[in-house]
Amino acid sequence: MNQQRFRVYYEDTDAGGVVFYANYLKFIERGRTEYLRDLGFDQSVLANQKNVVFVVKSLSADYLSPAYLDDMVEVQTNINSIKNASLVFVQKILSLEKNTVLFKAEVKVVSVSTNNLKPCAIPQEIMEKLNGRK
Repeated sequence: MNQQRFRVYYEDTDAGGVVFYANYLKFIERGRTEYLRDLGFDQSVLANQKNVVFVVKSLSADYLSPAYLDDMVEVQTNINSIKNASLVFVQKILSLEKNTVLFKAEVKVVSVSTNNLKPCAIPQEIMEKLNGRK
Protein backbone atom coordinates (compact mmCIF):
# COMPACT_ATOMS: atom_id res chain seq x y z
CA MET A 1 0.00 0.00 0.00
CA ASN A 2 1.12 3.52 -0.75
CA GLN A 3 0.11 6.38 1.55
CA GLN A 4 0.29 10.09 0.77
CA ARG A 5 -0.56 12.67 3.44
CA PHE A 6 -1.29 16.31 2.78
CA ARG A 7 -3.28 19.29 3.98
CA VAL A 8 -6.38 20.57 2.18
CA TYR A 9 -5.66 24.04 0.80
CA TYR A 10 -7.97 26.89 -0.11
CA GLU A 11 -7.53 26.09 -3.81
CA ASP A 12 -9.02 22.61 -3.17
CA THR A 13 -12.28 23.95 -1.77
CA ASP A 14 -15.44 25.70 -2.86
CA ALA A 15 -16.70 28.97 -1.38
CA GLY A 16 -17.97 27.10 1.71
CA GLY A 17 -14.58 25.61 2.55
CA VAL A 18 -15.60 22.09 1.45
CA VAL A 19 -13.33 20.15 -0.93
CA PHE A 20 -14.76 20.44 -4.45
CA TYR A 21 -15.85 16.98 -5.62
CA ALA A 22 -13.57 16.84 -8.69
CA ASN A 23 -10.51 17.46 -6.53
CA TYR A 24 -10.87 14.03 -4.94
CA LEU A 25 -10.04 12.66 -8.40
CA LYS A 26 -6.91 14.82 -8.48
CA PHE A 27 -5.93 13.54 -5.04
CA ILE A 28 -6.22 9.89 -6.08
CA GLU A 29 -4.36 10.59 -9.34
CA ARG A 30 -1.45 11.77 -7.20
CA GLY A 31 -1.75 8.59 -5.15
CA ARG A 32 -1.45 6.38 -8.25
CA THR A 33 1.48 8.42 -9.54
CA GLU A 34 3.30 8.11 -6.22
CA TYR A 35 2.54 4.38 -6.10
CA LEU A 36 4.42 3.95 -9.39
CA ARG A 37 7.17 6.33 -8.27
CA ASP A 38 7.68 4.22 -5.13
CA LEU A 39 8.23 1.24 -7.42
CA GLY A 40 10.91 3.24 -9.24
CA PHE A 41 8.91 4.40 -12.26
CA ASP A 42 8.27 8.04 -13.12
CA GLN A 43 5.42 8.74 -15.52
CA SER A 44 7.55 11.03 -17.70
CA VAL A 45 10.33 8.43 -17.99
CA LEU A 46 7.80 5.74 -18.93
CA ALA A 47 6.41 7.98 -21.66
CA ASN A 48 9.77 9.12 -23.02
CA GLN A 49 11.83 5.93 -22.71
CA LYS A 50 9.29 3.09 -22.77
CA ASN A 51 6.66 4.82 -24.98
CA VAL A 52 3.96 3.85 -22.47
CA VAL A 53 1.45 5.89 -20.51
CA PHE A 54 -1.36 4.83 -18.21
CA VAL A 55 -4.81 6.24 -18.90
CA VAL A 56 -7.98 5.92 -16.86
CA LYS A 57 -10.48 3.66 -18.58
CA SER A 58 -13.16 3.64 -15.91
CA LEU A 59 -13.78 4.45 -12.30
CA SER A 60 -16.34 4.01 -9.60
CA ALA A 61 -16.36 6.51 -6.75
CA ASP A 62 -18.21 6.92 -3.47
CA TYR A 63 -18.22 10.26 -1.69
CA LEU A 64 -18.85 9.34 1.94
CA SER A 65 -18.09 12.46 3.95
CA PRO A 66 -16.66 15.89 3.11
CA ALA A 67 -13.14 17.14 3.71
CA TYR A 68 -12.69 20.77 4.69
CA LEU A 69 -10.15 23.55 4.40
CA ASP A 70 -7.03 22.82 6.51
CA ASP A 71 -7.95 19.15 7.13
CA MET A 72 -5.11 16.63 7.04
CA VAL A 73 -5.99 13.76 4.71
CA GLU A 74 -4.32 10.58 3.57
CA VAL A 75 -4.67 8.90 0.18
CA GLN A 76 -4.23 5.13 0.38
CA THR A 77 -3.54 3.27 -2.85
CA ASN A 78 -3.55 -0.48 -3.46
CA ILE A 79 -3.71 -2.62 -6.56
CA ASN A 80 -6.67 -4.97 -6.70
CA SER A 81 -5.87 -6.76 -9.97
CA ILE A 82 -3.19 -6.89 -12.63
CA LYS A 83 -3.70 -7.96 -16.23
CA ASN A 84 -1.47 -7.83 -19.29
CA ALA A 85 -2.44 -4.25 -20.23
CA SER A 86 -4.45 -3.00 -17.26
CA LEU A 87 -4.43 -2.41 -13.52
CA VAL A 88 -7.30 -1.92 -11.10
CA PHE A 89 -6.47 0.37 -8.20
CA VAL A 90 -8.49 0.56 -5.00
CA GLN A 91 -8.08 3.94 -3.33
CA LYS A 92 -9.34 5.66 -0.19
CA ILE A 93 -9.07 9.15 1.18
CA LEU A 94 -9.14 9.33 4.97
CA SER A 95 -9.51 12.21 7.38
CA LEU A 96 -6.57 11.97 9.76
CA GLU A 97 -8.31 14.09 12.41
CA LYS A 98 -11.54 12.08 12.39
CA ASN A 99 -9.96 8.72 11.44
CA THR A 100 -12.76 8.14 8.94
CA VAL A 101 -12.95 7.24 5.26
CA LEU A 102 -14.13 10.24 3.24
CA PHE A 103 -13.94 8.83 -0.27
CA LYS A 104 -13.46 5.45 -1.95
CA ALA A 105 -12.73 4.66 -5.57
CA GLU A 106 -11.92 1.77 -7.83
CA VAL A 107 -9.97 2.90 -10.89
CA LYS A 108 -9.10 0.83 -13.95
CA VAL A 109 -6.10 2.13 -15.87
CA VAL A 110 -4.88 0.84 -19.21
CA SER A 111 -1.35 0.88 -20.57
CA VAL A 112 -1.29 2.58 -23.98
CA SER A 113 1.48 3.21 -26.49
CA THR A 114 2.51 6.83 -26.92
CA ASN A 115 2.92 6.09 -30.63
CA ASN A 116 -0.73 5.37 -31.39
CA LEU A 117 -2.61 5.58 -28.05
CA LYS A 118 -3.72 1.95 -28.45
CA PRO A 119 -3.63 -0.53 -25.54
CA CYS A 120 -0.30 -2.32 -25.13
CA ALA A 121 1.27 -4.72 -22.67
CA ILE A 122 2.60 -3.24 -19.45
CA PRO A 123 6.42 -3.40 -19.67
CA GLN A 124 7.84 -6.55 -18.07
CA GLU A 125 9.99 -4.71 -15.50
CA ILE A 126 6.89 -2.91 -14.20
CA MET A 127 4.90 -6.16 -14.10
CA GLU A 128 7.64 -7.81 -12.05
CA LYS A 129 7.66 -5.02 -9.47
CA LEU A 130 3.85 -4.86 -9.35
CA ASN A 131 3.57 -8.62 -8.85
CA GLY A 132 6.29 -8.48 -6.20
CA ARG A 133 4.37 -5.85 -4.23
CA LYS A 134 0.96 -7.51 -4.41
